[in-house]
This record gives sequence, structure tokens and C-alpha cells, in this order.
Amino acid sequence: MTSSLKNPSCYLYSPGVAKIEEAPYPTISDQHDVVIRIAYVGVCGSDVHFWNHGGIDAKVNPSHPLMMGHEASGTIHEIGTAVTSLKIGDKVAIEPGYPCRRCKVCRAGKYNLCPEIKFAAAPPSSFGALTKYFRLPEDFCYKLPDFMGLDEGVLVEPLAVAVHASRQADIKSGQTVVIFGAGTVGILCAAVAKAMGASKIVSVDVNDSRLDFARQFADASTCHPTVGESAEDTASKIIYSNKLDEGADTVLEATGVASCIEAGILVVKRGGTYVQVGLGKTKIEFPIVKLSEKEINMKGCFRYNAGDYDLALHFLESKKISVKELITGLEPFERATDAWERTKRGDGIKALIQGLQD
Repeated sequence: MTSSLKNPSCYLYSPGVAKIEEAPYPTISDQHDVVIRIAYVGVCGSDVHFWNHGGIDAKVNPSHPLMMGHEASGTIHEIGTAVTSLKIGDKVAIEPGYPCRRCKVCRAGKYNLCPEIKFAAAPPSSFGALTKYFRLPEDFCYKLPDFMGLDEGVLVEPLAVAVHASRQADIKSGQTVVIFGAGTVGILCAAVAKAMGASKIVSVDVNDSRLDFARQFADASTCHPTVGESAEDTASKIIYSNKLDEGADTVLEATGVASCIEAGILVVKRGGTYVQVGLGKTKIEFPIVKLSEKEINMKGCFRYNAGDYDLALHFLESKKISVKELITGLEPFERATDAWERTKRGDGIKALIQGLQD
């Protein structure tokens, strides 16, 4: 099916409808650009949401299908005339969004908030990484250490999300951290918190196999809320079973579920920090009185920013964090939708899609 195509790419037309079709070869247009031959693409919750619902806020338009994929790794296939940091054949992890570099937020050092950012697989028409060849500025490609495989390189992206969340929380040595959600990002948040010196980490989820993984992977204590119990009961269970006394120093909420958000605000101590990592419904209710009474430092968290990929790679290169264990499924390019379905069912931790083979 793909053998006759020069640049096969996976397009989402509408919820549940994806097709492999030809895409233009991403010709270098700027002297600092590179073209990457994609080796692996990871599947995250947003991919599943797109597969199920066609998007989050903006929706895919069947007349302009969306090329999917944003977690990716590959090898440098072509370089622009001014590229100095990379050479053809280098193994790289990609940061899948690049900003305008000129607006006020970019100049303030918060390029992840750039209104003109070009982020892979973002509606209505940004090219994704679920393709054979992908173009990117050289400074948004990160060379992988020799000992790291390209499959592991895919995990640099979600690790950078976890790094950004932990930096937003300003986690310090000796602190207690409670993390709601033991999916890929939640588990990596636990690993990053440990690497930053947290003395106690509690992972909260309703999936026992994921809690077992978090316990072994990040030395986390765990809590399995009873389905249907109140946020107050969940918070009390977390605090008392883990001897948190007045609450946790930091809560990282990586589910976006309203009941978890409420429980997280109840768990964090007076004057503590709460970071919203996971995305959920556009509008939710939460205990605003407790937020004010405890004077919680509550922050949003969006993707990653300057230095997050660098710190993620430092953790990997120094072997403070390993990501190989998270890879629990692999599907060929032609069966990308099977990988989305695997993740939808909650099978394993991280499913990968292998790039096209010659």
C-alpha cells in the first residue's frame, strides 16, 4: 500500500476515519532547517482524543484532513546550508512545535505560549510526524546519546512535559509530591520528582497495573481510590495512609478529571503548590474556597519551554531516569490506528508506531 508513495503519511479525516496518503516532501525552505526520516512515533492521550472526537477545541475538517503524530524520533536525512549542530545520519528526538520567536511571549522566554506556534498535528493544518519525512528547525532537534535507541528517543517528549510540570512546581529536595494519574506523563512526573530530590512520592490511579508500575519504576507509594467515593474521602485516604499530616508540598494533577482536581486541591497543604498538567473538559467546578483559604499556589502547565528538553536529556544521559521500561507496545506504520486503539483500552504504558521500513 505504501510502497508506491514517496512520503506516506497518516491523515485523520474524522473521528474513527484515518487514511495513509501521499504528502509533499518537506523541502527545506530556511537555511537552518533539517529534514528528519521518522523512525518512531509515540501515542498519547491527545491522539486517542482526536481519534475518538476529531480534536479538542478545534476539530478536524474532513475536507482538510490532519496529519497525525507529535511524539517522534528519527535520523537526520537532509540539512540546510547554515546547519552546524547536526549532520546527516544523527539520531534525534524532535520538539514538535516551534514558535515565531518575535512576539512578546517569545521575547519574554515563554515560547510555548506563542500564539503563532507551529505545533505538529494541531488543527487545522499543521503537518504531524506520522509520516516518512518531517521538517523542523535544527534547534528543535536534540541529538540522542549513542547508547540510546530511537525507540527511547520518542519518550523525550513526554519526559519534557513532566520536566516542565516539575519546574512549574519548583520541586525541592525533601518535599512530598502527590501525582494524580499513572499514565505515561504521570509516571514520568514521579520519576522527575524523584530525580529532583522529592523525599516521598504518591501515585494515585484506579488502574492497579499502572500503580504497580509506578511503585517499581519511581519508588512511589500508591493509592487506588474507590470508584464513586467522594473527593474528600480520596483526599483523606491519601493524607492518612501516607502520613502527610497537613498535606503534600506539591500536587501534580495529570488526569484532567474533575474529581481528581478537587481531591488534589484538598490534598495540598496550606501554602503548597498545585500544578494542572492534564487536560480535561473545557469547564469544570472545583473548590475555590479551599484554594483561597489555603492560599495555594495554583499553576497551569502547557507542553514545555526553554530548557525542558535539555534537562530531560540530562536525566537520560546521566541515567537518573530510564524510559525503555515504559515501551509496552509496537505497531507498524500501516496499523497506526491499532496503536491508538491499544492506548484507548489502557493496554500497557506507552505504545509506539514504527516508521516506514525500506
